[in-house]
Amino acid sequence: MIRKIKEEDLTKVMSLWIKGNFQGNYFIEKDYWLEIYNKTKNLFLDKYNTYIYEENNNILGFVSIFKNEVKAISVEKSNRRRGIGRKLINFCQDKYINLTVTVFEKNVNAFLFFSAIGFKNINIGLNKDFKEKEYLMEKKK
Repeated sequence: MIRKIKEEDLTKVMSLWIKGNFQGNYFIEKDYWLEIYNKTKNLFLDKYNTYIYEENNNILGFVSIFKNEVKAISVEKSNRRRGIGRKLINFCQDKYINLTVTVFEKNVNAFLFFSAIGFKNINIGLNKDFKEKEYLMEKKK
């Protein structure tokens, strides 16, 4: 089931977020993610539209959208490759005409995931904060 986040979901969602960033964005210092943890937590609850995927009262993944941009998506490692990420994106696609996401070139798994579910690369740029190449990808409804 996919539903809007509740305050009591934040601990699990933030655990998924931090683990996902440590794994997928391994080339960025862990201290950076720890530094923005509290700010991100507040954004997920107050500013972004955050949806969780749960089975049997267990949160297995989430997606956070701001306007039409995917700001974060993560699925519990042991539950990946089950279509949960695709279901979360499809759920959001019903609410937004176009979705965009920015993915670091070095985060190959994220790039492959978004490509596999229909996102197309529309721009290549250099992230100003980390000096890393990144792709702006889009999926049209």
